[in-house]
Amino acid sequence: MKHALVVGGTGMLCNVSLWLAGQADHVSIIARNAEKMDACISRAANRSRITPVLTDYADSNALREHLNKLIGQHGPVDLAVAWIHSYADQALVTISNVFSQNSRQWELYHVLGSSRDPDELLNELAGLENCNYHQIQLGFILENHQSRWMTNEEISDGVIEAIQSGKKRHIVGQLEPWDKRP
Repeated sequence: MKHALVVGGTGMLCNVSLWLAGQADHVSIIARNAEKMDACISRAANRSRITPVLTDYADSNALREHLNKLIGQHGPVDLAVAWIHSYADQALVTISNVFSQNSRQWELYHVLGSSRDPDELLNELAGLENCNYHQIQLGFILENHQSRWMTNEEISDGVIEAIQSGKKRHIVGQLEPWDKRP
């Protein structure tokens, strides 16, 4: 893999970003917070393999411009991991449109919260050209009759497992029983 991208890759997905930096020739990380970006990248074994992009991915024009610049610098993206907040509902479409313009196949691992409807998203993203679309849905942990949200490390480990397995749908933690959610 030559070029990977992680959208929202400095918080709960920081370990995914760092793992990908060891797998790909280059990793681009998109985030909004400079302090989190610096903290994440400072943990990298080889910082020269990482390009930080500070932008609000809700701004489709700025996002498109950054993505095209990244492709120009590091080549087409082979794999993207995207954790996108609901306020930026056009970000995934923008990313997909930019990357699908290339003639080569790419992988998209879309990280979803526990309450998102994965089937609804499949319909929204149907017909993406050159894209192998995967969904990773985050759940919770039930231990000793009590539930809790997962730690950043558990989430990253689950996302890495999903990438390694290549499954179309992967659940990290559990989604049922719904009434036991924290």
